[in-house]
Amino acid sequence: MYPQIFTAAQGVDQAFLIILGFAVFILVAVTVTMLYFLWRYHYTRNPQPTDIKGSISLEILWTVLPTLIVLGLFWTGWTSFKAMRTIPEGAMTVAVEGRMWSWRFTYGNGRTSKELVIPVDTPVKLDLTTRDVIHSFYVPAMRVKWDLVPGMDTNAWIESDTVGDYDIFCAEYCGLKHADMITILRVVDQDDFDAWLNGKEEPAEEDLGMSLLEEFGCFDCHSMDLSADAAPSLLDLGSREETVILPDGTERKIKPDEAYIRQSVREPGAVLVKGWGDEMPPYGDELSDAQLGVMASYLLKGGQGKDKGAALADELGCLGCHTDDGTDDVGPTFLGLYGSERKGRTSDGKPYELKADDEYIRKAILEPSADVPEGYEDQMPAFDDLDEGSVDRLIGYIKSLAKKDGE
Repeated sequence: MYPQIFTAAQGVDQAFLIILGFAVFILVAVTVTMLYFLWRYHYTRNPQPTDIKGSISLEILWTVLPTLIVLGLFWTGWTSFKAMRTIPEGAMTVAVEGRMWSWRFTYGNGRTSKELVIPVDTPVKLDLTTRDVIHSFYVPAMRVKWDLVPGMDTNAWIESDTVGDYDIFCAEYCGLKHADMITILRVVDQDDFDAWLNGKEEPAEEDLGMSLLEEFGCFDCHSMDLSADAAPSLLDLGSREETVILPDGTERKIKPDEAYIRQSVREPGAVLVKGWGDEMPPYGDELSDAQLGVMASYLLKGGQGKDKGAALADELGCLGCHTDDGTDDVGPTFLGLYGSERKGRTSDGKPYELKADDEYIRKAILEPSADVPEGYEDQMPAFDDLDEGSVDRLIGYIKSLAKKDGE
């Protein structure tokens, strides 16, 4: 049994143990009585069977005693259920959304997370909704399991007296990747929670790299997808070869590394990518070695794996059905999707052939049932509550995974 960290759930454990103990007692009592009767009333010891015509006392006993037992067990379960369903006044509210096949948690200030983070010793009300099919929000350490039903708003509450990480599962079979619908309940101190909720925690290196590129205007000239711009694309910089022009005019093929990126930032005219002019201003010492290192590390890791669009796709559960490595899953892979020719059927059954451009992907996010791709089921929920900026970030992420010419 999971360790119990929810005070209100102590009655659940108590009810379970009482019912289990009573069930074991009845099993033993009936078994012993049965064996005794087999021995005591064997025909060799009782050749003449006794016929009991009636006994008011026995009839009252086996009517009243089971009734009292059932009422006692009901009271034990009812008191624990009532404690679990009585949400304290002033409890912090978190909106919980289940969807195939991930969880999303939204806080009062608008912050969203794919993990449930709560402060210790604080009652938390959970507003439970589902975007598609029936799910069941299950936290074993809290003894909380509550169904999320389409079209119905339900709620539950939790409170932890212990700091730590605990499992969250979906306890209702909800489709092909039901087993992947797991996340973490993270219980932290109040100060740590406040810092997390207000975004004061230290940014991850990937986020810092993206922020530095934006801060120093790198995206004014360089793109993070395959679109033409005023300078070479930064997409997949660490996994491709570049033909460069050296100071003496000779050409050489290189694979960009950290030293190349540092030189390109501080002395951009020293080595030029073939086909591009010497137009980038030198940054010299404007960027520190540490800042350059973070930017280089980010670009060499792919430049898109942890950008805002990818992070949003992960948070929204897109990567639970779509991959970014070329393998098809429940939905089409994102790799090479942008710009490809797509076939399928519209909601009224008419066939279509379309190019996967910005509008196609936007419609697939907001109205996925309108154009269902060939070979896939119409089971993606509509993300029509996303703001325009979020949709644009998702499109940019998918666009960054477009295949290059010749691939």
